[in-house]
Amino acid sequence: MSNVLSTGTGALIAFQRALATVSHNVANINTEGYSRQKVSFATRNPTDYGYGYVGSGTQISDISRVADQLAISRLLDSNGELARLNQLSSLSDRVDSLFSDTATSVSGLWSNFFDAASALSSDASSTANRQSLLDGGNALTTRFKQLSGQLDSLNTEVNNGLLSATSEVNRLTQQIAQINGQIGTSAASAAPDLLDQRDQLIKELVGYTGGTAVQQDGGFVNVYTSGGQALVVGTTASQLTTTPDPYQPGKLQLALQTQGMNVSLDSRALGGQMGGLLEFRSNVLEPTQAELGRIAVGLASSFNDAHAQGMDLYGAMGGDFFSYATPSVSSHPANTGTASLTASFGDISQLDGQNLLLKFDGTQWTATRSDTGASVALTGTGTAADPLVLNGVQVVVGGAAAAGDRFLLQPTANVAGSLSVAITDPSRIAAATPVKGSATLSNLGTGKLSNVQVTDSTNANLLAGSTIAFTDATHYTIDGAGPYAYTAGQTIAANGWSFTLDGAPVTGDSFTIGSTGAGSADNGNAKRLAAVEDLKAFNGGTMSLNGAVAGLTTSVGSAARSADYAAQAQQVINDQAQAARDSVSGVNLDEEASDMLRLQQAYQAASQIISTADTMFQSILGAIR
Repeated sequence: MSNVLSTGTGALIAFQRALATVSHNVANINTEGYSRQKVSFATRNPTDYGYGYVGSGTQISDISRVADQLAISRLLDSNGELARLNQLSSLSDRVDSLFSDTATSVSGLWSNFFDAASALSSDASSTANRQSLLDGGNALTTRFKQLSGQLDSLNTEVNNGLLSATSEVNRLTQQIAQINGQIGTSAASAAPDLLDQRDQLIKELVGYTGGTAVQQDGGFVNVYTSGGQALVVGTTASQLTTTPDPYQPGKLQLALQTQGMNVSLDSRALGGQMGGLLEFRSNVLEPTQAELGRIAVGLASSFNDAHAQGMDLYGAMGGDFFSYATPSVSSHPANTGTASLTASFGDISQLDGQNLLLKFDGTQWTATRSDTGASVALTGTGTAADPLVLNGVQVVVGGAAAAGDRFLLQPTANVAGSLSVAITDPSRIAAATPVKGSATLSNLGTGKLSNVQVTDSTNANLLAGSTIAFTDATHYTIDGAGPYAYTAGQTIAANGWSFTLDGAPVTGDSFTIGSTGAGSADNGNAKRLAAVEDLKAFNGGTMSLNGAVAGLTTSVGSAARSADYAAQAQQVINDQAQAARDSVSGVNLDEEASDMLRLQQAYQAASQIISTADTMFQSILGAIR
């Protein structure tokens, strides 16, 4: 009788705990990272009565979570990659919006500015047209400043994102290491909920850093970044830190403190959100800043060159229409020499805007790209007479460089925000050709002046009057110098000006070249200004300024679309990995309802066993009473 009671009681307790586990599963159906738990039953040791063994009922042998470690690992990898691509796509889309939206892009105001230049070339005497060109220039430079400011703000967001993510990563690694200690060397004996908690923390960590989780023999799980650096090893957690870039204090870098060393981390060593932030900064943000600055340099330099070829309404040669910053050079804090580098723009057609590292080995300078480390051709010694020349930039070295000194050259990254219109007086716009020519009234030939233009605005004798006299049909003198041979259609040039003749001059014909003078309505140089946007200024003279603007918009849009497509594809992969994990570990209400009904019936049956044992006991008591 006691055997029956013990068997029933044991079964009742076992089914009660199994029902509690089922209810625990149902209660956590919406708990992220929860793995369904399963109860395993085993028979209790039977009793030997001599004539044979009599069973003693059942007991719970194990309560374990239902999990497939391979499916969990695939989901971790997928989550880290999805977090990286979502971060990259989100920020890239914002840059794309800046350059594609008509309210913020540079394209519309760029067109307006050159439309104003074209209108000036049609009527250079119009004060309204002159003011319109100034207004268009100011609006365009303001847009360059706004875009530069927005890109700087995105850089600040990247820094803030790295700071907050670093704090979260350090918290997560500490918690994972602590749970590793609680689980100990045997995961089999650990509480299922604790294992789920650790997996969820690892999932969050990989969402920030990317990487993998590797289970040791026993219960510990080690976590590594996608570049293989250890974040958690057993009960030891590494510390992630942010440090200022040695050349750019406003740019944060990441380092991992592990085993007494600081290991620098870049986008190749990290995945997840942090890898996405670093990749966005290096592959989208910084190239966009550099290209926007390159376009600003190309516009300002080319327009200034054209403007310098003209004469304003005061009779003065044109000065700079735009002002802009020179390339910036930053020294490394560890430099031991006294050298300081001063950079200026040289051949704009060779300018690519790439940030460069200049290093001095004690005898000579070398240059490499800061992003890829690829060598860059460099000529010159660094003196004022023989500056270092590389990628369209000239660098003069002052002071004495020591072996190992390093400098970061940023040709265009900081230029867009500095662009401004240098003049405020509409009459200072140099719309006229500085020189004009005329034929002497007594000429007998058919020669007529055409294409009078400036070839060297810096020539000291440009505005001094000159007389070109033909001694015969094939020879001429300039202010008495010569004679020079002449063939029909050839260009005649001197003192920074040139012209050609239509028709045929004869002996005794003469022509004069002189200053256009103040108040001229001539539009010769205004036509030159209007043509600047189509000037082949970049890529060795193969790309126009207008083409560079369109190219920047296209490249930013392409980067954003590529990141978006990759994120969408990864989302599909992640959904499949999540479904694979949930098919094993997820809670199924139909299955749990079936188990609950089955266990409820077993519980009732066990209760009936106890009731039967009680009836038997009462019968015995009644028989002997």
